[in-house]
Formats: sequence, structure tokens, C-alpha cells
Amino acid sequence: MSIDLEALYIDLHRHPELSFQETRTAGVIARELGVLGLEVVEGLGKTGVASAIRNGDGPVVWLRADMDALPVEEQTALAYASTARGIDPAGTDVPVMHACGHDMHVTAMLGALERLLATKDEWSGTVVAVFQPAEEYGAGAQAMIADGVLDRFPKPDIVLGQHLTPLPAGTIGVRPGTQMAASDGLTVRLLGRGGHGSRPHATIDPVVMAAATVMRLQTIVSREIDPREMAVVTVGAIHAGLKNNIIPAEATLELSLRYPDDDARADVMARVERVVRAEAQASGATEEPVISTLHSLPPTINDGDATARLVAAWERAFGEGSVVDPGMFTGSEDVSWFAREAGVPLVYWFWGGVDPERFADAYARGAINEEIPTNHSPFFAPVLHPTIERGVDALVVAAREFLA
Repeated sequence: MSIDLEALYIDLHRHPELSFQETRTAGVIARELGVLGLEVVEGLGKTGVASAIRNGDGPVVWLRADMDALPVEEQTALAYASTARGIDPAGTDVPVMHACGHDMHVTAMLGALERLLATKDEWSGTVVAVFQPAEEYGAGAQAMIADGVLDRFPKPDIVLGQHLTPLPAGTIGVRPGTQMAASDGLTVRLLGRGGHGSRPHATIDPVVMAAATVMRLQTIVSREIDPREMAVVTVGAIHAGLKNNIIPAEATLELSLRYPDDDARADVMARVERVVRAEAQASGATEEPVISTLHSLPPTINDGDATARLVAAWERAFGEGSVVDPGMFTGSEDVSWFAREAGVPLVYWFWGGVDPERFADAYARGAINEEIPTNHSPFFAPVLHPTIERGVDALVVAAREFLA
């Protein structure tokens, strides 16, 4: 009996879970793998699941799908929209939504495994399926590796993965070389001296220090990085104070940094640290700021030869023009840790989930950014068909290209 992929997707979408809390999701995956008759290893990296199809001698292909959701309140008005809530790491009750398509990633992976099982007489080798938690924290891949996933399953000859994105449904986007940027998440604690709001002269105001730091950080990309190069410095959160007439003792900034390679990373990191420390000194701070790293992700780099093989295979399967070069994405991923730790090639691609007519209309009017919700938007909602089918087919074609 085949998996009802549409029903599976809707169920996952209705029941999203935050990073490292994907217990229900992992249970659904384990149940479906069991129905397919596959071995199931649960609890890898806390909530990760892995399985394998062992089909004689041949290459070992790893397929990866992430499964965590985001603290976003869904506003799609879909009949199956999420109303779920969760507790974030700070202990705050938050809305939860699959605003990045990870529910579709899981659905496509299970559909691909079912198809590969049904065609075992046409290929040989081993397919390892990795359902990874906590991609949104940039921590799930390393957690699974630390838990021995590379030792408990055959070592890969290649790692493959895919991500839903706002391209027209049916389209695949991939490029050789750097597909996604490297990323660091930083927390910056600016230490001042608190006091009464009526006596600012007796304090060292960390709120003003934070405001000046945020403004100066924006000049790194706009005034210090060559306009022909890519870099992003985003301050995504500021936390300071509890009351209008109290100057707090400290302020905290949370930064997201992006760059195409390790050299650019070292350059931007050095400039960020210079700005933070200089603004603290300019504010008269008596204590140095504290800069700590929340996560660090390498660039997602697609192997050139393997990418060329897949583009040719997809165009044979789906027709000429079905594969496009989407350019380098400034978002980041942790999937490459599997390939890096194993010392093998990686190909990571995108597939579209937007109604093609809607996309074409918005494109013709220059309204893509305004009318086509992107990942992490509360309005992110892929069309079910042919998004599901193309996600399954893309994985199957890709796996078969590298199996015997």
C-alpha cells in the first residue's frame, strides 16, 4: 500500500515542532519507515532518524531531509494551517509553523524511499536516508554526527539533499560551486552602568551604545566591502531594559553574518569585532563587550562534476529548461557537515513550490518580492501539486544517477 503523500504532508504541516523538539515528527517518520519494511534508528542527535535500503554491492548514496519548524505564526488561511505552539529555548511560549518547507522535505524523502524500494531490481548499492533535526539552529547535522550516524551506517560516496524555495513548481535550481553562504550567529553583550533615567550623566547607557553599534555595523557592507563581493551583516534582535525610567546595565545584540568563503568570513568577523569594541570605547564603557558565537556554518559547496551529472539527468527526465541556475543563496545550511566529515562530494539543490501561473504573472509585473512569499514568511505556502511529485522525482533521479 503506497503512502498517501498529500495526507502525510498536511499532517506534518498541521503539527510543526521546534528544533530538537521534533518528537512527534520523528515518530511519524519512524512509523512510515516501518510500514515500508525498513530498518529504523531513532534518537540520533536527540530527535533525528536514519534508515537504509541495502540492495547489494554498489555505491552508497546519502539523502538528507531536515524536519524542524520555526517560531512563526501562520497567516496563510489554509484549511490545514498550523495553530501549534511551543516553548522556545528561552522558555517563551511561541507560535510554530513550517515556514521553511521542511514538512515538504520529509514528505518528498519518504516518497522517494518508497519509489526506490519499488524499483530495487533496477539498481544496486545502498541508500541511507537521514532525517535531521534542528537545521534552523544550525546544530542538527553535527548533533547526529556526534551521535555516530557516520559510524552506524555505511560511509557515503556522495551526499545529496534538496530544499523547497519560491521558484515555479516543477523547476529545479542548482549551481556548481558555492550554492549557499557560510554563516555565523553572534551574541554581543554591551556592558554599561545602570541607573535612574533622570540621571543619565551618572550612567553608561548601553541602549545608546547599542543604537550606535547597530548603525555603525551597517557601514561594514555598505562602505568597507567591495560592492562586487557578497556579505551580509544583520542585527536581528536587540534586548535591553525593563522600564522607561531605568537605564539598564547592559544591552544584547543578536547578529547574523553571511559570506561566500572562509577568507571573507575572517574579514567580516574582524570588522564586526572592531566596530563593537570601538563603539563601546566611544561610549566610555569600562568593561569590554562580550562576543560569543551561537553557531558557525560553512558554505554549502556543490561538487562541479556531480552537479553537471545531475543537471543532465534531470533534463533528460523532466525536459530541457526544467533546471535553472538560481545564483548563490545568501541563506545558510548545515547539510554540508555530513559530506565534509565523510570527505565526499555534496550536491544540494532547490525545487519550486509556487503556482507557475502566479509566479509568471508576478514576474511580468516586477512584483516577485511583494507577492511571492519566501521562506520564513508567515504566508509561505507551497502548492501541493506538482510540488510533492517533483520533490520525489528529483530525489529518485538524483539517487539513481549515482547508484549502480
